[in-house]
Amino acid sequence: MIQRFARIAAASAVLAQTMWGASLTAQQRTLELDPAKTQIQWTLGDVLHTVHGVFRMKSGVIQFDPTTGDASGAIVVDADSGDSGTKARDKKMDKDVLQTSQYPEIAFYPKKVIGNVPVQGGSRIQVQGIFRLHGQDHNLTMVIPLTVSGDQVRADTQFVVPYVAWGLKDPSTLFLRVAKDVQISINTAGNLK
Repeated sequence: MIQRFARIAAASAVLAQTMWGASLTAQQRTLELDPAKTQIQWTLGDVLHTVHGVFRMKSGVIQFDPTTGDASGAIVVDADSGDSGTKARDKKMDKDVLQTSQYPEIAFYPKKVIGNVPVQGGSRIQVQGIFRLHGQDHNLTMVIPLTVSGDQVRADTQFVVPYVAWGLKDPSTLFLRVAKDVQISINTAGNLK
């Protein structure tokens, strides 16, 4: 009887440890974004017309706990990759506004995921974090509609960067006035683990 009890207790301990370990593993999820499947577009208005451009993402990884919403990781953009289709304008943006030789990266560091990232299907979440631009950190919350299919995730978001209020140079001139904020639109895909 004592041996049978000991075997049951040992089996129960192994089962409990396995289940506890599995629940710890299941809590942490990782989203790895694919730079090749990511489009970062920006829009800047001026008095004559609207300027559209793109940036390239260098890397993107977000780890999060679905239970608590705690998040970490980084989405890093190559600041020097800004392309508006006009070399002179891009050179001015790199040198005078973004100062890419001194600040070569733009990054977002997630701190909290609010909402449910489904196992399959669509959802709308919020991601709160720190947006680092021109060496300075700014709080930013992104609303992100996403779709999960298998281990693949597609997500989109849009937000405004008030670059002049955040301390970057206003590129306006006497004859050319541009908006003091830039619209950012991101379409991305990646793997959810």
